[in-house]
Amino acid sequence: MLDSRRLKTFIALVGVMAFVATAPMAMAQNKGKAAEAPAAAAAPAAAAAPAAIAEEPADPKTLKDTMKGAGGSMTPWTMFLGAVLVVKVIMIGLLVASAITWIVLILKIFEFATLGRVSTRFVEAFRSAKSVGDMGKIAMSEEFDGNPLADMSAAAAQEVELSRQAGLKVSGEHRETTLERAAHAVHAVQSSLSKRLSGGMQFLASVGSTSPFVGLFGTVYGIMNSFIGIANSNTTNLAVVAPGIAEALLATAIGLFAAIPAVVFYNYFQTRISGFGARTEGFIAELMNAVSRQLDKGA
Repeated sequence: MLDSRRLKTFIALVGVMAFVATAPMAMAQNKGKAAEAPAAAAAPAAAAAPAAIAEEPADPKTLKDTMKGAGGSMTPWTMFLGAVLVVKVIMIGLLVASAITWIVLILKIFEFATLGRVSTRFVEAFRSAKSVGDMGKIAMSEEFDGNPLADMSAAAAQEVELSRQAGLKVSGEHRETTLERAAHAVHAVQSSLSKRLSGGMQFLASVGSTSPFVGLFGTVYGIMNSFIGIANSNTTNLAVVAPGIAEALLATAIGLFAAIPAVVFYNYFQTRISGFGARTEGFIAELMNAVSRQLDKGA
């Protein structure tokens, strides 16, 4: 009887120990199965989501509107037509500025070419003058009309002639004051020359410095508008995104197209202006020496 009770107790203890030992494993297995079930259910959905996004077709109407008139191809003209109003206005303004820039460039090139050629001929003729009166006649001839060096010679000759008409002894006691007045007249002409040669340079400087930023503003505005359209259409298809961004970038391209020639030729013309200024200074020294020499001769 005792042995039978001990056997039952032993069997009961073994059963309890077995239950305690296997319970955690069973619970872990149940938790693993519970975790696998939602993951398995979510996996098809996750796999289907990218497919849905990737397979989402572009809106035919949007594509037609963004690339109208060119059979679906992208050209600068179609990009301009597809741009928003603000970007169009910026592009037109930059193109107008670019056109004016090229007009100024052509005019300045002809101006400096003519200026250098006529100035060379005048200096050769000026050096052949035998008196102050001859200097004035050569300077005021139609051949050299409007030339800065000729205007300076004419101003000096006229001042000497006015002093003579006033009864002053330009070759005697009033020689120094006559030369001083002639020098003032020459420098007055020289000061107007600087303003004349600088015509159009401020416009070139403005276009060269502001056009890239104006074009960049058009690009930023166009890209902002493009992203707003992407958000409203709820699509990330590249065929829908690309045209708007390309239209916006066209504004920056036009800005650079206007700015680069303006900057290059602004520097070029500044060099030409400085060079002619140095030539003018040398001619003034030669002119005053020639006037002084003729006054000493009494001519």
